[in-house]
Amino acid sequence: MPFVKVVKNKAFFKRFQVKLRRRREGKTDFLARRKMILQDKNKYNSPKYRLIIRLTGRKCICQVAYSTVEGDRMVTQALSTELPRYGCKVGLKNYSACYATGLLCGRRLLKKLGLDQAFVGVKEASGEEYHVEEEENDADKRPFKVCADFGIARTSLGARIFGALKGAVDSGLHVPHSVKKFPGFSPPEEKGAEGSYEAEEHKERIMGGHVKQYMEMLEEEDPTKYEVQFAKFIENDITAENIEEMYEECHKKIRENPDPAPKKAKKAAPKRTGNQVKGPGGKTYTRSIKLSLKQRKEKVRQKIVAALSKQAGGDDE
Repeated sequence: MPFVKVVKNKAFFKRFQVKLRRRREGKTDFLARRKMILQDKNKYNSPKYRLIIRLTGRKCICQVAYSTVEGDRMVTQALSTELPRYGCKVGLKNYSACYATGLLCGRRLLKKLGLDQAFVGVKEASGEEYHVEEEENDADKRPFKVCADFGIARTSLGARIFGALKGAVDSGLHVPHSVKKFPGFSPPEEKGAEGSYEAEEHKERIMGGHVKQYMEMLEEEDPTKYEVQFAKFIENDITAENIEEMYEECHKKIRENPDPAPKKAKKAAPKRTGNQVKGPGGKTYTRSIKLSLKQRKEKVRQKIVAALSKQAGGDDE
């Protein structure tokens, strides 16, 4: 019988190092993360900022953050669930909503840093390629640079994450990118050639043209399914004709006031007057709060003084 060497012996398992938790869970690509946050050691306290874009089953999340030894620090964020404040009450996870969320995040950050007047970005969505570092500005300030962080999302052509990226770019942020992943880009047929980019096609996607087209088709072919699938649209009086107008109004309102909604003041804690205790028969009684020794002695002294004064008044009679 031939000798078989045991590779995974006791010495092997003693040297085995467990992967990082988020790597084991499949949540973080640490190779990509290290490249994004790595900074020069001779540049003290000059972090690299990331535009974090994440999609869930219900909303789009855009955040601007930087890394420290203790962990990530958030500068600002915007959620697509905030869009109803700006007139977009439905379709909070489609491509158009992702664009509006990226626009909101970018304008909110620039206003927070006092750069919103120096870097206006693209005032009306056109789908054209735009890079803020190529534009002239009167304030002679450098644009705020962020690096796009898509996490483990698939970067396929026309994905929704690129809608949020385009919104952040149009807001006035400097995000290094190309148009090769935007809707409207056609890859080259021959190797080495350049592809073509149709800005109008991208603009149509930003303004909800794909939703409009599907609404019209479904309303004509299957009205019952249309009423079920677009129930929220019908409830808010949004039709295929005015969906583009809704997004235009949303972009305008975001530029007017990108600040987050003020938080509601919390109710003050109720003033405690006693302890609630259950007595015989299930009735609830209020028992006085336990007094300190000094308070009890003072209470006894007051009772003695009251009794003596009453007795002195009776003797006088």
